[in-house]
Amino acid sequence: KTAINTTYFSATNSKMISQVQAQAAIATAILLLGSVHVESFIPSAVRTRTAIISSSLHEQRPDNEAITETSRSMISDGEAINDGSTTVPEGTSSRAAAADKWIKQDFESQSSTTTSVLSANQEYAQKTQQLLNNGPIRGPTNVIVYDTTLRDGTQMESISVSCADKLKISQRLSAFNVDYIEAGWPGSNPKDEEFFHRAQTELDANTKSKLVAFGSTRRKGIQAKDDAQIQKLVECGAPTVCIVAKAHLWQVTDIIRANPDENLEMISDSVSYLTSLGIDVMVDLEHFFDGFKFDKEYTLKCCDAAVKAGAKVLVMCDTNGGSMPWEVDEITKETVEKFGNAATIGIHCHNDCGLAVANSLTGAKAGVGLIQGTVNGIGERTGNADLCSIVPSLALHVDSKMTCNDNLDEITSLSRYLDETLNRTPDRGAPFVGTSAFAHKGGLHVAALERSPDSYQHVDPSKVGNKLRVLISELSGRQNILGKMKKLDMDVDENTVAERSLVILERVKKLESMGYTFEGADASVELMILHSTQNYCIPFRVLDYTAQVYDTNVDSASRVMSKMENDKSTSEGAVIKTNLARATVNVRVLDDPNHEEDDFLDRLEVAEGNGPVDALANALKKALVPSHPALESLQLIDYKVRILDPAAATAAATRVMIEFKDVCTDEQWTTVSVDRNIISASLNALVDGFEYALKGVVTGCFIDDFE
Repeated sequence: KTAINTTYFSATNSKMISQVQAQAAIATAILLLGSVHVESFIPSAVRTRTAIISSSLHEQRPDNEAITETSRSMISDGEAINDGSTTVPEGTSSRAAAADKWIKQDFESQSSTTTSVLSANQEYAQKTQQLLNNGPIRGPTNVIVYDTTLRDGTQMESISVSCADKLKISQRLSAFNVDYIEAGWPGSNPKDEEFFHRAQTELDANTKSKLVAFGSTRRKGIQAKDDAQIQKLVECGAPTVCIVAKAHLWQVTDIIRANPDENLEMISDSVSYLTSLGIDVMVDLEHFFDGFKFDKEYTLKCCDAAVKAGAKVLVMCDTNGGSMPWEVDEITKETVEKFGNAATIGIHCHNDCGLAVANSLTGAKAGVGLIQGTVNGIGERTGNADLCSIVPSLALHVDSKMTCNDNLDEITSLSRYLDETLNRTPDRGAPFVGTSAFAHKGGLHVAALERSPDSYQHVDPSKVGNKLRVLISELSGRQNILGKMKKLDMDVDENTVAERSLVILERVKKLESMGYTFEGADASVELMILHSTQNYCIPFRVLDYTAQVYDTNVDSASRVMSKMENDKSTSEGAVIKTNLARATVNVRVLDDPNHEEDDFLDRLEVAEGNGPVDALANALKKALVPSHPALESLQLIDYKVRILDPAAATAAATRVMIEFKDVCTDEQWTTVSVDRNIISASLNALVDGFEYALKGVVTGCFIDDFE
């Protein structure tokens, strides 16, 4: 502490460097001494920068040992200075001056780099902290968006996320401009500790300023400063900490088995210790609503203890997800009335009754200024409040001011990015962001939409980055087909369009009666429309094909075991042949890959695969790529099979749906086919998918003698 005071006051009084620079410099000096208690006297705003500066100095200074010895001798000589002093005592001048000179030289030499990093961190941190430092936020006029996808969201069954993916998701959330990103619990597992460590160097300053570390109040019987879990929160470098505290009397006495007064002291001690270090503290009041109904007086005492200790946000948690909206409204209003002028009131809802979004919006209407939730509503049990529903609802229906409002048209992209990163199948029916959110099937609806888009949708889908879709099925009317034809921008007169739309509609209804479904296969519908025009010709034709499956082992269980052994052998360097199918495809294509000549040829190709469909796809692609290089970027990303009439056993009709993706454009499309031969159904769907990929490449009719 002597070295800190001496260096700090010497540097700042001589006006050599700023206070912040001096604090960072003396913190670095103490780190070089190996002190583990530097956090006790360095402001948190400086501690978050100290690691960066210290690392840089260790790499750049060859004489760290000499400086360490100088500092040690200063302390051993007992040259102390009172905390409130503004002068440097005599007798310390020579050694202190040497230390000051080194500090000044290092800061001057790094002024073009370190100072700019400090300024950027301060600027971004200030923008976020101003949300709360200017006083409590009151909803629904203003709402702070607090994302807990990376902490509470990852508790959902079958979800696991790597540290690298957490870093990527943090950056994406920051780009969307959520206010806070609860990134994990550094005191609970090594992965979250690694995240906060890597975040200091791998995340930009803006993202780091939004990070929140999650933890709990101190344990019973010890002080907060001695609690290892609390110290992990301090050391992780997050500018904001959210600690969970019991706010239900029964939970206190019977679950954690603490004295009610002791629980209040655990809350107060933990919050006051963290705030004394300059850390912004939020308190998640666990089981708040149930506790309020059980013993309101004690739950409010928990709130009072947190507020008096310096908590900036009190988060009311519907931990078990059983609260009704009218209960949330009543309890929130009373809580806001008592504590709304001292702290921002937040809400954290679970979806066990399917009411997490409704309860969150009800809370905002009653005065909640901070809403916790997750992207796509992921979370333990049945999930958390879905920010992909809450944010658009507040922005478009309540006119709430949120920092992410300007990026609202990116929310669908954010939703799908998270699902892709977590390897989840997106919920087609998700409000606002699902592919079916603005999909219309009934003919009357589509006819009305043609007159006014507002007739059957509550917002413009483009405002949330989604789009209107017109589905084709046996329930469709002529307007559904006309909408598709207009989308294709076909150069056909209105009478012809009207006539063909009726023919196509009848064809759709007949095919669906046979088992086809076109609701999720827009590509097949568009091809059907294109085939009805006179100036469109298919870019290739499959003349014939064969598919063979060969195996010496008909026992499926042992085949699986053999594959596992083969995979192991392959990893050890041996080459094991695993392809068990071979396909031959004969296609007619253009001879000229530039499509300038109308000469064509028949191309026969053979390919292998892990099954007959995989082999057919490989052979078809191999045959078409020389004439159509654009197909090189085509990928098959999903393959679904459904038996339509199980009672027919092996003679049953089979529906095949295949999803494709162009990796260059990220466009995706789906095709469908039905046949009693599963191989034929699969090939037909494959052919449609490849043809759809070429619909914008091939113009005009060039294979005139195909018919």
